[in-house]
Amino acid sequence: MSEVRIPAFAKINLRLDILGKRADGFHELRTIFQTISLHDELRMRASRRPGIALRIEGNRPLSAEPAEKNLVYRAVDALRRELKIRGGVEIELKKSIPAGRGLGGGSSDAAAALLGYLRLTKKKLASARLLEIAASLGADVPFFLLGGRAVGVSKGDEIYPLPDIPKQHILVVSPNDIHVPTPDAYRWLKANPFELTKSAGASKLFEFCALSWSTQGSGLSNDFEGPVFRRHPRLAQIKGELLQKGAAEASLAGSGSAVFGVFPSPAMARRAAVGFPHDQAFVCESVSRDRFVRLMRIAE
Repeated sequence: MSEVRIPAFAKINLRLDILGKRADGFHELRTIFQTISLHDELRMRASRRPGIALRIEGNRPLSAEPAEKNLVYRAVDALRRELKIRGGVEIELKKSIPAGRGLGGGSSDAAAALLGYLRLTKKKLASARLLEIAASLGADVPFFLLGGRAVGVSKGDEIYPLPDIPKQHILVVSPNDIHVPTPDAYRWLKANPFELTKSAGASKLFEFCALSWSTQGSGLSNDFEGPVFRRHPRLAQIKGELLQKGAAEASLAGSGSAVFGVFPSPAMARRAAVGFPHDQAFVCESVSRDRFVRLMRIAE
């Protein structure tokens, strides 16, 4: 019986600018995504039983939810409908990326499920249609079909690849007792109506463009930090501790609550990780697009 194993990599946002609130109620974003080596793993097998069977390890709350709510289930279900596949599939999802911490685990799982199921069934789908299905699952999902370093515009779902930067050594700290729901983080923002013609917004765009095309990887920035840190001072404390322990830069991951630091070497990141005994700490590295494509076997 055929089987596919595929990783689902986490992401960090090297920059996240909120330009304002759009007429449709969503926020206009400019963000720079970067995949990192922290990952979940999916195993998919063809089954004689009809339908989708999903089992989750490593995250008790997720495993207790109805399978139909999970993005992996929804991704595979969308492809089965699109390709009119009747055969069943068994899926095992092993979670390592902490959920609800701004690291994109659920979105990455969904993208890996799309790629893995196409490989399992030996089917092909036009890239434009695959991206459309990915975007219907969540704003971050299209990025995880591309990987590496990329810019996200609009709601973050319009993705453009950027040149890769030298490998970065990263320590991600995920506090066990702080959870920041993304809708709450957006509500805490004081976002004005989005207008590209405003001088402040235009200046922000020029700065963003300059940093996007830099290959130095500097200039971490996240507009969520102000409102999130005010409500959760411990996260600001973690950022400060990362800098004190040798990180060249540090930032909130997405809308939080994970915080990451960029270190000169993996040894320094490992030493710093010891200083967070009451939190989850992950020593990892950035994943280039070439490496991402190779590990995901997208070209096949």
